Amino acid sequence: MTVMKTKYLDKRGWRRLLRSDYREKIIHYEDEKILVGLLDIHKVRSPLTVSILDEKVKVCDNRYSWLQILPEKRKYSITVMYDARGKVLQYYFDINIKHILELGNARRKDIYLDVLALPDGRYELVDEKDIARAVRRGHISKKQYDFAYKAANELMGEIDGNFERFISLAEYCKKMMK
Repeated sequence: MTVMKTKYLDKRGWRRLLRSDYREKIIHYEDEKILVGLLDIHKVRSPLTVSILDEKVKVCDNRYSWLQILPEKRKYSITVMYDARGKVLQYYFDINIKHILELGNARRKDIYLDVLALPDGRYELVDEKDIARAVRRGHISKKQYDFAYKAANELMGEIDGNFERFISLAEYCKKMMK
């Protein structure tokens, strides 16, 4: 039995958010269809700080924003997290089995593994314990496990090869949301 999380780009039901605005649109970038969502976070219950490469990074607080990029044919989605001044804090890549680019109901099927990247292009693979546990519990198959690692490794190769590509994509998407 496959059990994967369906995650909505508008962050519906995320209890940390007390007040936010969300808007989205479908764009085309380099011949690729992409759904872009922008979450403007006005007020949170409490800030969120994460550890990435042994650094503590606050990624969610009042007046922060999250740009979510859902490319139709990619095996990952990207969330670019900005502070209240618009400075990029982190690029969060979710490995996904499927993307649904439906305006007002955009979502993705998350398969546990994530790659977190700092603005300078350094990155790390995270949630390996979660995916191993999912296989042991029968929530995903060995084939899906292998898919997730293959997709993550391809993504890390892309980051190594040309991280600027992701920076340019995020800048373009953010500009399109203004």
